[in-house]
Amino acid sequence: MPAEAGDPAAPAGTLEVAICHDAAAWDAYVHDHPDATAYHRFVWKDIFEGVFNRPGVYLAAHAGGRMAGVLPLVAFSSAVFGRFAVSLPFVNYGGVLADSPPVARALAAAAVGLARDHRWKHVELRHLAQAFPEWPSRRHKVAMWKSLPANQDALWASTDRKARNLVRKAEKARCVAQVGGLELVDDFYRVFAHNMRDLGTPVYPRRFFERVVGACADAARVHVVRLDGAPVAASVTIAFREAIEVPWASSLRAHSDKAPNMLLYWSMLTDAVARGAGRFDFGRSTPDEGTFHFKRQWGAQPQPLVWEYLGETGDLPDRGPANPRFRAAIAIWQRLPVRVANWCGPSIVRHFP
Repeated sequence: MPAEAGDPAAPAGTLEVAICHDAAAWDAYVHDHPDATAYHRFVWKDIFEGVFNRPGVYLAAHAGGRMAGVLPLVAFSSAVFGRFAVSLPFVNYGGVLADSPPVARALAAAAVGLARDHRWKHVELRHLAQAFPEWPSRRHKVAMWKSLPANQDALWASTDRKARNLVRKAEKARCVAQVGGLELVDDFYRVFAHNMRDLGTPVYPRRFFERVVGACADAARVHVVRLDGAPVAASVTIAFREAIEVPWASSLRAHSDKAPNMLLYWSMLTDAVARGAGRFDFGRSTPDEGTFHFKRQWGAQPQPLVWEYLGETGDLPDRGPANPRFRAAIAIWQRLPVRVANWCGPSIVRHFP
């Protein structure tokens, strides 16, 4: 997929875009790019393919013998939503990384060409800023970021008084926080799967989290809050450069009166400070909904997200739980036994990026 780089800002020579199979070269480019996220690493291709059976199409642009940009895509074919691709599904970030706008446009053009060849309805790119104003976009979500101080004392002093009181309440109720790795995935999943059922949402398979924690090595940690030894709140965090993100966190509603979720977030924040992180990423939220205000309580500030839809000429997709077409299904799911929801959920959730 050649494209002539005639723009003065483009790298010298002919710009070539092709599917990349070289994980080492890909990761070296991601490592050096200032806008990269943890999810741009090549290992996620193996995770998406191995766990969800969703093929990755990883595009790389080369100019003058060197890599100049990348665009990871994951393809979907669903009886409910049709055919499309996402960069990246099941996580908060993805999209184009490029040395210059001409390289980004070449990667986008290649993606549109793939959409035409594979009969994808669109290619969804999850960006922190708009890259392609000529294509339609949605701004329905925000990331929630908190700048971190240098030590735990400063963190405690900067935390809202109500939040501090709830952390103390959890401790007085005998809640205890624990931090670890693969050995805690089962405890995490027990809480996460139960909470997803309560929300009416199909749960990811346990092996997804096993693969994430195992593949991300020292970058991923599992946090568990126990009450009398049993897990009642849990999360997975992923570190990348100066930031630590929590993409998945849950607590059991039956114990909400003891505020274990507050101790869980305090555990994650103090761990982030101890690891020298400069920012804590609470993950994405819908503005003005409950999780948005919960994260604001911790001092997180909204960071706009832009989801762009290359090749889309019709109505933009709405695959979120707020869509009225899913209301009845959510109500039914919430009444399922947890064991049943855990059994059938993974085969359904693979259709929801």
